Amino acid sequence: MLIHGEHGDTRFLDKSAIILAGGFSSRFGKDKGLIQLANKPLIKHVLDKINNVVDEKIIVASSKVQAENFAKFLGSETNVLIDVHDVRSPLVGALTGLRKARGEHALLLPCDTPLVSRDVILLLFDLCINKTAVIPRWPSGYIEPLHAVYRAKAALEAAESALNEVKLDMRSMVEGMRGIRYVSTLVLQQLDPELRTFFNINTPLDLKKAELILKNVIR
Repeated sequence: MLIHGEHGDTRFLDKSAIILAGGFSSRFGKDKGLIQLANKPLIKHVLDKINNVVDEKIIVASSKVQAENFAKFLGSETNVLIDVHDVRSPLVGALTGLRKARGEHALLLPCDTPLVSRDVILLLFDLCINKTAVIPRWPSGYIEPLHAVYRAKAALEAAESALNEVKLDMRSMVEGMRGIRYVSTLVLQQLDPELRTFFNINTPLDLKKAELILKNVIR
């Protein structure tokens, strides 16, 4: 189902998932989310991991053509939105998805992390109770705002505020929120020992690594 982004303030679901798929990979020459891994698109790997975890799935693309390409592969059970602004940035993608999301909580994920852990996702949702967000944080202090769960209304307000100040990075949205719970990646390693949740497919070599990992898992 192809749906253009617009305000959607009525929320009656518990969990939404917003998958950011607006990037075009020059290394692969096509939409990154449609690159094949183990005989299915990267984005399908991500969507499969959140089956029976969330109440709705939203894909955010950067153009009508890109959105139509995704819609052909994904069927009617997933909403495909188009960025509400022409500027490409994860924050714009997040804002687009948050405006349409009906869930009280919203999971943000990139489309190129096919090894994301279902157990990690479930933990992030559990930890978000009574918090505005749960965001993984590395020992170095680096945060993972695109692998996080947010209270949708609070995140939307923070995203709009950041864009009004012409700030396009996710950190600006996060800095505008209060009541965030940061969860150490050391804790997440208990569920995902290799922290493959954060493994992005950026190059053909990354794709080969992911293929090897999946083969070993299947064995």
